[in-house]
Amino acid sequence: MKKTILITGATSGVGKSLSKMCAKAGYEVIMTGRNKEKAEAAYQDVIRYSGNKSVRLILADLSSLKEIEKLASEVISNYTNLNVLVNNAGLSLPKRELSTDGIEKVFATNHIGYFYLTELLLDLLKSSSPSRIINVASEAHSEINFNDLMSEKKYHQLKTYGSSKTANIMFTYELAERLKGSDVTVNCLHPGAVRSRIYDNVPFFAKILITLIKPFFISSDKSAGYIFPLVSSKEYRNVTGKYFIKGKEMLSKEFTYNKEVHRKLWEITENIISERKTEFWQNM
Repeated sequence: MKKTILITGATSGVGKSLSKMCAKAGYEVIMTGRNKEKAEAAYQDVIRYSGNKSVRLILADLSSLKEIEKLASEVISNYTNLNVLVNNAGLSLPKRELSTDGIEKVFATNHIGYFYLTELLLDLLKSSSPSRIINVASEAHSEINFNDLMSEKKYHQLKTYGSSKTANIMFTYELAERLKGSDVTVNCLHPGAVRSRIYDNVPFFAKILITLIKPFFISSDKSAGYIFPLVSSKEYRNVTGKYFIKGKEMLSKEFTYNKEVHRKLWEITENIISERKTEFWQNM
């Protein structure tokens, strides 16, 4: 039986490159993306590149709980195994926006999306074990302000993005603890400073700095090359609860290791979801 991998944010950048790599290696690949036209083009590109017909595209906006539920339902209904989940979809916005569920949109996409999709697919991942969960975080992670989790008092693009990436790391560490003994590993990584469109909407002065250092950024293909061993290599078969940069195990920032904060974030996240999740999933 082919191994199945689900990659979110798979229609551009690192997600697309990783999809091509996994399809070429013979995985059954499930790609997700938001924009239909862009997603279809990426899907066809992955098939052309790999020659692998076992590639599927599912459209989903991962800032929406309803769309996450529909994505999970489609995967569960159509696949008997899920061996790897790569939570990669990411968002950075210059101004504060709300998701359809009334959640600050960067937090909704970058953290709630990871958390909820993983939660809904966890039974399938467990039944497919040994399996792996990989969360794409960032070296730009910054402390979470729990007094302004939704950036209502003050919205700062880089800080909001940075705290959502800290949430990815803390989610990884806490989930790894909860999954001990399950034969499901969970790790997170910084994909490198990648040439991607996530920098298009940064503030003016940050854009100047990024323009200056962009020649030193790595390609999405090179970044995916660092991620692929975490997906496939036997070397990482039993490695869990770790943070990687360019394929090397590293330490995330000191504040990410507070276990009380891990549990606090987990509880808050569960409450946010339980208050908003739809009858669609509750009746499944």
